[in-house]
Amino acid sequence: MKWTRRDILKGLGGLPILGTVWWAGTANALIKSKDRSEILEQLQIEPSLPSALPEIGGEPIRIGIIGFGIRGEQLCRALGFATKEWIEQMKEEERLNGNTQLREFLDQEKLNLKITGVCDIFDVRAENVIASFSTPENKVKRFSTHQEMIRSGEVDAVIIATPDHWHAPMAIEALNNGVHAYVEKPMTHTVEETYSLREAAKNSKAHLMVGHQHRQTLSFKTASDIIDKKVLGHVSVVQTFTNRNDDNGAWNYDIHEKASEQTIDWDLFLGSAPKIPFNKNHFFRWRKWWAYGSGLSGDLLTHDYDRLNCVLNMGIPKYITASGGIYTHNDGRNVPDVLQVNMDFPDFSTGSTQVKGKEKGMTFTYNATLGNGFNRPTILMGHDASMELGNNLTIWPDGGSTKYAEMIEEGKMKPNVPIYHYNPGANVPDAVSSATSQYFADKGLMWTYIDGVRVNSTYLHLREWLSAIRNGGTLSCGIKEGFDEAITAHMTGLAYKLGRRIEWDHQEERIVPIEGINFDEILLSSV
Repeated sequence: MKWTRRDILKGLGGLPILGTVWWAGTANALIKSKDRSEILEQLQIEPSLPSALPEIGGEPIRIGIIGFGIRGEQLCRALGFATKEWIEQMKEEERLNGNTQLREFLDQEKLNLKITGVCDIFDVRAENVIASFSTPENKVKRFSTHQEMIRSGEVDAVIIATPDHWHAPMAIEALNNGVHAYVEKPMTHTVEETYSLREAAKNSKAHLMVGHQHRQTLSFKTASDIIDKKVLGHVSVVQTFTNRNDDNGAWNYDIHEKASEQTIDWDLFLGSAPKIPFNKNHFFRWRKWWAYGSGLSGDLLTHDYDRLNCVLNMGIPKYITASGGIYTHNDGRNVPDVLQVNMDFPDFSTGSTQVKGKEKGMTFTYNATLGNGFNRPTILMGHDASMELGNNLTIWPDGGSTKYAEMIEEGKMKPNVPIYHYNPGANVPDAVSSATSQYFADKGLMWTYIDGVRVNSTYLHLREWLSAIRNGGTLSCGIKEGFDEAITAHMTGLAYKLGRRIEWDHQEERIVPIEGINFDEILLSSV
């Protein structure tokens, strides 16, 4: 797949036909064709089109990679750079089970950039970047620290894919030096860092992008159109879930055989974290400890929160409560592996079809376990209809709807039959390599579809950032969206750890203080 802006524009005409697919077979039997036309005319839903961005012209943008672990390697592939080992692995998976990821990678449109620097404290990873991505014309240079790389004058932009406790210090350093930054989620590790990074972004001409790539997923853009047109009526409840049940999903990643005090700069890894002796478990599985990561609230809830924030624009919740514990992996971690979160937005509304003032407010729930893989979809529940949202979306009318009452009474709509189903990737094979990969795919976090062709959504997200660097423009996930995401994650962490409701003051733009409590000390504590 090699698509350009021209190809996108050419493909737009066919997209609505490919994207709007009625519930196969069943719907045809239960809803007459003329009724379907009448329903579609009433809904007026327009399947969203991919953004047409200006070309990334001029000299190649010089990229520095900070952190080449699992996510760093994925981001490099989205940029068009894969290691030799990954290519060989994908060839074997294609031969054994038809995995199409290598073919899609090779067909991906080339971006106008070059990787000029790498900064990773594990020698094996840094050397892998140099060996895999250097060319006779461009040898990738290794830097000992992120400060050295950012101030070198040899990179225009950096990709930050490190443990959470390094995100903000590195992004701030980049912005303060006029270097563009793409930072993984959560954007920050503490409340104070969130304000500091926002200030740095406001004062810098460099572009900051936060790594919520689902903002490129067409089903989510289509969902925004559905909300704007008040198809669902007043949405009072949103339900989101995380279900994973394998070692990878529980952050028990492989420990490299060459890991040692001689190959890893342990002091640099720790940074601001408490000083402890060298520990391979902590280095490779840092997501399991508050000192380096943010647990379910920062690592996975942020995906679900931002997926809905880009659809609803609901902002930071007024109240958050949370509970949970370590119930599935008693392996020394101190972050919960089961988490229940309630977010309340008492003044939020998606519009109403009932009498004025009757409806207002919404609860957003997030329920997660790392000990069960049963897939539960994201559901938005409105007075007039409910929507299931992932890489596809489906809408069911509600039996008590005001908006659709007449059509339901006439039998043109049935509460148990979808009135709209959007599957932009119909008939496209979705080969994935693991249960965790399927989890991300179902949530629309791995890819989207353009004119029926599967496209890496991270590639699109990075492409938007690179285009803004070269041409200017507004980013879909910049500092405002990152601020909302980070504050929500930190409020959740505080609610879980303190066992009490945490409140946001929208006027003052701050978490309402609790006497005798230092929020950042709580977030960083081990319990």
